Formats: sequence, structure tokens, C-alpha cells
Amino acid sequence: MDDNEAARVRALGEVLTEFDLDAIRLKIGDTEYELVRREHQTPGPVTYALPPVANGFAAAPLAESAAAPASAMAPASAKKVTAPVVGVFYRASSPGSDPFASVGDRVSVGQTLCILEAMKLMNEITSDHAGVITRILPENGELVALGEDLFWIEA
Repeated sequence: MDDNEAARVRALGEVLTEFDLDAIRLKIGDTEYELVRREHQTPGPVTYALPPVANGFAAAPLAESAAAPASAMAPASAKKVTAPVVGVFYRASSPGSDPFASVGDRVSVGQTLCILEAMKLMNEITSDHAGVITRILPENGELVALGEDLFWIEA
């Protein structure tokens, strides 16, 4: 990253803070910048994978992180509902309310599945597919990225 690009990123960070935004995206020519604010978290334990030893045997993996991402394991028949924006995923309209949809529910086209909060706006995400929800990928309250799988639906 050159000095000019670093200055742009710092300026975007200042705009993010000044206007109390959760995320900001900017495209300049062919370059696209996206900054997302996350709550400060205390670091958890660190897990290291051991390199292969001299005798040719590799150490066993220490964590699930070596597994393929969940979206890669979707059945071929599954229709995916993906995040149209960066935002915080909510399964219900309020903390005490029933979720819009659960695994095993039959949904129809246009039915509300969840809410994504992006820059203080609540965006209702509706189903583009009719069928049964087989998986809900993000946890309630989790930040999701643009294009990230939210639901898998099978006819």
C-alpha cells in the first residue's frame, strides 16, 4: 500500500468515526475500499498448527479452522439467500420476538427471512426461492459481509 492509498484509507476511517457509521464503501477507478467497524473484542486463545516433522509425518490439525468454509459444503440442490449489504444479521424484529424463519420452515417467495442492520437502517431480507430452510449460517447479531450466505433453501 503506497502513502497515497494509506492516506485514503485513514480518511475513510475518519469519516466512519465522525459520522458514527458501521461501514463505508468507496470505489475510485478500479480500486474499491470497504471499511467495517467491529466492536473491540478481547483476544481469545491462540491456536498454532505444527509444521511437518523431519520423518515426513504431519501433525494432526488442532482446530476446525482447517476445514473448508461452510458455503463450499452447500448441497448442489440448495438455493442460497446471500447478504445484499454489509450489516448485522438479526433473525427477529426485536430481541423478545419470534424469529422470522427457522430451520425446517417452509418459506415462499417474498417472505421475510431476517433483518440486516446497515448504517442504522433495518433492511428486511426476503426469500427469492420457495422451499424449506435447511440451514441458517450466521449467528444472531453477527456481522455479515456482502455476498455471504445467509440461508440455504431446498425445494
